[in-house]
Amino acid sequence: MRLNPQAAREAASAVPGVPRDAEGPVFREPWEAQAFAMALALHARGLFTWNEWAAALADEIKRAQAAGDADTGETYYRHWLATLERLIAAKGVTTSETLNRYRDAWDHAADRTPHGSPIELKAEDFAVP
Repeated sequence: MRLNPQAAREAASAVPGVPRDAEGPVFREPWEAQAFAMALALHARGLFTWNEWAAALADEIKRAQAAGDADTGETYYRHWLATLERLIAAKGVTTSETLNRYRDAWDHAADRTPHGSPIELKAEDFAVP
């Protein structure tokens, strides 16, 4: 996945705590870069400002810490993703119910996919058990 380098640097500067090196944000797993890229795209479309994002992310991290997250850095992008989900639901882009439906479908698809194979969502993954 290629990120717009200028947009990535802008986000990393505007949002405290983004793991980065001299060249910009760094990611441990591909899904972290994808979550970061989704936030960049939604910001570029005007869904939120970086100040609004930073405040929402800080609230999410505080909630997680209050629930026992040790805040060692490994969960940063989990908070990023939770913030993304919370904001798009709050802005009316989708609903929490739809997000949960897709999360459950993804879990079902992952369970039926052999290790090392790409996970693909199918209609059957959305069937209620």
